[in-house]
Amino acid sequence: MTKISIRDVSKTFQVRDDPEPFTALAGTDLDVREGEFLTLVGPSGCGKSTLLDLIAGLTAPTSGEIRIDGTPVTGPGLDRGVVFQQYALFPWRTAQANVEFGLEAKGVPRKERARRAREHLALVGLAGFGERYPHELSGGMRQRVAIARSLAFDPDVLLMDEPFAALDAQTRESLQEELLRVWEHTGKTVVFITHGIDEAVYLGERVAVMTSRPGRVKEVVDVRFDTREGDLRAHPAFGEYRHHVWSLLREEVAAAQVQEREVATSHG
Repeated sequence: MTKISIRDVSKTFQVRDDPEPFTALAGTDLDVREGEFLTLVGPSGCGKSTLLDLIAGLTAPTSGEIRIDGTPVTGPGLDRGVVFQQYALFPWRTAQANVEFGLEAKGVPRKERARRAREHLALVGLAGFGERYPHELSGGMRQRVAIARSLAFDPDVLLMDEPFAALDAQTRESLQEELLRVWEHTGKTVVFITHGIDEAVYLGERVAVMTSRPGRVKEVVDVRFDTREGDLRAHPAFGEYRHHVWSLLREEVAAAQVQEREVATSHG
């Protein structure tokens, strides 16, 4: 069953000091199934984050339509939770109070807010850290709080924009495993943007590969393993999927680099 339907979506921006509009996305089509974990990869500047913003309702498409459960997206909604690369936590609030924030907006009673916040902190492995302030937590722990906050108000869809990009390799891999565990536990529909091919293949049931700007979906790769036990990255099929995704990306990355040089030359 389709959860998110993206049909012929384009997005243009007017750039200062440039008479020509900037086209980030053009004719983008994509379906995201209910309960699936879909990863999205593409060269820098291809419109991945723009597409996520459109699904979140933070901005509107120039043309085309996005629907969730058949209903057009016309703005932000509590059916969608968003986790950004920057943790976006309130520094004056404890971890517990940060997680409670969305519940306050929904008018959830205080005791229930506290219970659900504790429950979701435990879900992301932070039981006992509720009274810590963001500056008292590591980067990985702060990102766990951000994930717990997005999950606490029980959205149907979790949108994640390179949430682990700023973390060291060991922390990143640990959080990837944790995120898969949380996803399996909650059954949420997840759309996860990443620059990392390994991360895309490790996390995604499907990997959507985008073209260079203007972005559109080039191909959606099904990722199927006969087992997810043990170290998935050591699975014989992992390298094959990684190679296939990179083969799709290679020419798009080259095209994006040409575009960057052309822009630099025109402004030189």
